[in-house]
Amino acid sequence: MKTIFILAMLLLVGISNAQAITKKDILNHYADLAFVVYNDSLSSAEALEKSLQLLVKQPTEKNLQAAKTAWKVARVPYQQTEAYRFGNAIVDEWEGKVNAWPLDEGLIDYVASDYGDSSEDNTLYTANVIANKNLKLSGNTVDASNINKILLSETLHEIDGVEANVATGYHAIEFLLWGQDLNGTNHGAGQRPASDFNRKNCTNGHCDRRAQYLLVAADLLIDDLKWMVKQWTKQGEARLSLLKDEAEGINTIFTGMGSLSYGELAGERIKLGVMLHDPEEEHDCFSDNTHNSHYYDIQGIQNVYTGSYKTLTGAWLSGPSLSDLVAATNKQVDNSLRSNITASLQAAKVLVDSAEKEGVSYDQLLAEGNEAGNRKIMGVVNALLEQTKSIELAVQTVGLANIEFEGSDSLDSPQAVFQ
Repeated sequence: MKTIFILAMLLLVGISNAQAITKKDILNHYADLAFVVYNDSLSSAEALEKSLQLLVKQPTEKNLQAAKTAWKVARVPYQQTEAYRFGNAIVDEWEGKVNAWPLDEGLIDYVASDYGDSSEDNTLYTANVIANKNLKLSGNTVDASNINKILLSETLHEIDGVEANVATGYHAIEFLLWGQDLNGTNHGAGQRPASDFNRKNCTNGHCDRRAQYLLVAADLLIDDLKWMVKQWTKQGEARLSLLKDEAEGINTIFTGMGSLSYGELAGERIKLGVMLHDPEEEHDCFSDNTHNSHYYDIQGIQNVYTGSYKTLTGAWLSGPSLSDLVAATNKQVDNSLRSNITASLQAAKVLVDSAEKEGVSYDQLLAEGNEAGNRKIMGVVNALLEQTKSIELAVQTVGLANIEFEGSDSLDSPQAVFQ
């Protein structure tokens, strides 16, 4: 009922005169949208959990496909929350629990022989929690006989300070549903069989523990999303922190937009993969859903800038926004930034169409020697770089001090990528 009430209030909000919009108006609406988009992420994760429960109860290929579809649906609202990162410290400190990547999948489950059996950076590279009830961690034996929330979130997740030891979140669930993508830069996602969850006719062993891991990971994801939804309620810590200082709050919104646009998305998630021609650099590498993740990241930036969001029910929410603030000072700068975000979305839509209409997946596009495919991906990078320039100009237009956005070696020091 709380969500319905807030949606109703947002639909009633309307300030026609851009000059009348205050920074406080913008910050409050930004926080209201955060509440709604995180709540949509929670709702879709709850639907995902139900599909996983059915898969474990009835491990058929049909139910596995339904669970995969539910996972992809759940990614749509979540990716649109990523524009709330970077500026909001409370989001950044939390985000690694739900969306950390890439992950060393050998920590969780069985892997192909060519995965290798060791890594200089990770002693738990092939720990295989699902197959082993006792684990050697830093010389100590850890009881992993009971796969529960404490084991995954407090013991294993990023254990030994290794970021690739991802034990929780969307990508751990993704790996458990799809398995490894062994196709390299050829077409095809992971091909885990539904029988991997079938206790009576089990393939690849330990189906009971695999099923348990899947359900615990889903339950943890829901716990984490519930926590974040709470942070954006009227008395939530994220909202109150944002509203403490209006100028700093506006700075926070721009920081999230610019850092996601530049260092995180254009750099770490896209250009780096093209430079290395490495499908392991795909954000959703097991499911071949990377094209959608990139698209909805950019959609999230547009949502934040324009103060608008399309909910899971199809309703559009809108209210006071950074766009209004910029336009009140310089309409041309506002129009330019809006146009550049639209151009970025159009460039990302090329990747979506390639995967979903033409049957050419993202990992095929980034393959070495696929010049046309590489150009399509770099089209998104170039559009994001132009978009970032417009964000910087918008920052100056509203009189804020220069903001330092997150960077990336792939953009700032390309030679360092190969050292």
